[in-house]
Parts: sequence; C-alpha cells; structure tokens
Amino acid sequence: MAGDDHHWGLHEPVLVLNATYEPINVTAARRAIVLVLKGVATTEEENGGFLHSACLAIRIPSVIRLTQFRRIPYQTRALSRKNILLRDRYTCQFCGHILPAHELTIDHVIPRSRGGHADWDNVVASCQKCNTAKGDRLPEEAGLRLLRPPRPFTLHTSRQIMRMLGSSDERWRKYLFC
Repeated sequence: MAGDDHHWGLHEPVLVLNATYEPINVTAARRAIVLVLKGVATTEEENGGFLHSACLAIRIPSVIRLTQFRRIPYQTRALSRKNILLRDRYTCQFCGHILPAHELTIDHVIPRSRGGHADWDNVVASCQKCNTAKGDRLPEEAGLRLLRPPRPFTLHTSRQIMRMLGSSDERWRKYLFC
C-alpha cells in the first residue's frame, strides 16, 4: 500500500445499501473494499480516492450495495464507546460542544457508585470538563442538565446518523433523502 498519507481514506465512511437499495449501515472504506473484493457487495459510488498495492489500484467506494438481500432483524447496537459517540453525534450531552472522539469521555448519568448501570439509558458522551465537574454526582446535583435523555441505539438513530454523515457527501443523497 502507498504511504501513510493515503491511509486516511481507508477510514472514510461508506454507506452500505441492501440489495434493494435501502440504506442499512455505515462502515469504514477498508471494510467496504473487503466486501467488494469478496463479491458480497458492489460499488455504487466512488469517493475519488485509490488504494494502491504493488500490482493493483482499487477505487475507494463511497456507497456499496450488497449483492444479496439481507433481512435486517430488529436489533440494537452493542454498547461501546464508538456507538455511544455516534449516537450522541460526538457532542457533549451537557454543554453541547462537538469534539473529536479523543476529546470525549463516557459519563454514567447515574454514577456506578450510586447504583447506575452501563446501559444505553445511562451513558452519554461528555467532554472532560463537564465529566470532571459532574464527578460522582447526579447532573442536577452538579448544576448540569442533559441536552437530551440517553436512549438505545435504534434503526431510527442509525438512519439519522447516516443522513448526518451523508449530508456532506452528495453521492449519498439520492439513497438517503428520497
């Protein structure tokens, strides 16, 4: 592969469509390329970049479509730092600042020391300053207010995130905003 300056493109978001063109997920370009090379998906739109190897140059996709229909059962996403940040749109849920992932922490609204659990309804993205100010207290006790109550990551949440990511990529619009 080419030098490190080209690796950023492998982390770019790629819209994943079902065989019926229904948007079902967002994945990293690296994973999308693997799906295309395996024949599990086809490229519908390209982002203009290339992945180079010693004997091959592959166009980096922006939108892929699965070659066979996949029934998507009702499911929630795994509770993980990445999914919490996605759900909360990389926004501190106390002060509203949008920050890069490495500048955000995960806060338990009801602290674990006070019986709070690690589940979708009790964890939010928080900046370091707000998390430190809140400490081991409830938001009200620390003089903080949640912008919105935490909720599970649902298909509706997933579609909102796809639209948010797609708003900056014209190639996604015809699949998301119709």
